[in-house]
Amino acid sequence: MRSPREAAEDVRQRWIAEPHPGLVRMVRPLVRALSLLHPVRVEGVENLPSGPALLVGNHGMLGYESPLFFERILAACGRLPIGLADRWFFRVPGVRDLLVRLGGTYGSAAHGLAALRRGHLLVCYPGGAREVFKHESDKYRCLWEKSVGFVRLALSAGVPIIPFAAAGVDDTFHVVKHLEGSGQLLMGHAKYDLPLVWGRRGPLPNPVPFWFRFGKPLSAPAGTRATDDDAVRTLHREVWTRTQTMVDDLVGEWTTEASPRRAA
Repeated sequence: MRSPREAAEDVRQRWIAEPHPGLVRMVRPLVRALSLLHPVRVEGVENLPSGPALLVGNHGMLGYESPLFFERILAACGRLPIGLADRWFFRVPGVRDLLVRLGGTYGSAAHGLAALRRGHLLVCYPGGAREVFKHESDKYRCLWEKSVGFVRLALSAGVPIIPFAAAGVDDTFHVVKHLEGSGQLLMGHAKYDLPLVWGRRGPLPNPVPFWFRFGKPLSAPAGTRATDDDAVRTLHREVWTRTQTMVDDLVGEWTTEASPRRAA
């Protein structure tokens, strides 16, 4: 029987993202079809570097916007970003295999570091499941005030952090309530408690525009180490504050210009 360390090493070796060009080409038209429901606007693409970078921002309800977001990055700069995916997905045979072929990688620092060292744009949602399964009161909040792992990752890899904001992504559904105990039962943790959602068209998502905006790169002073806790906390606060401000601004513009409630 393998030791826990050997099992962990097996995970590290097996679930590194290996996008399959043919599969990506086949899936892209299906993803782009979503823009009929969710017209997409992307700003700030000029802030994406030609080399590796860590992209961090707010996650939408159920993570529903992610395929369109990744596809538009590919369309804009010709690079398919790698996404740090929740580790729970890699417990599901078939799902995990599809993820790694479409650019998902096991959500660990080791996998993220491997992607950055290979020159990729790496997308990280520090809020994770807290934002995917958020309560209605947490719409458009960056729920990662204490999640500093992404900062250590960027410092270890020596790459800039690119903050991004998304608007419209928390207006796809209305959260009626959360099913208490479902997260513990299905995924082993209460943070995964499933939301019961409803939209203007019943269980289908509301047809709202999605807006994305990339900010300017943020970095710590040269020579800063990932083990420097004070520097990590300082950079984390700067990134979190910048991102939340971007989200607030973009959502304000979206509400004024694109919200279906305004049109009605």
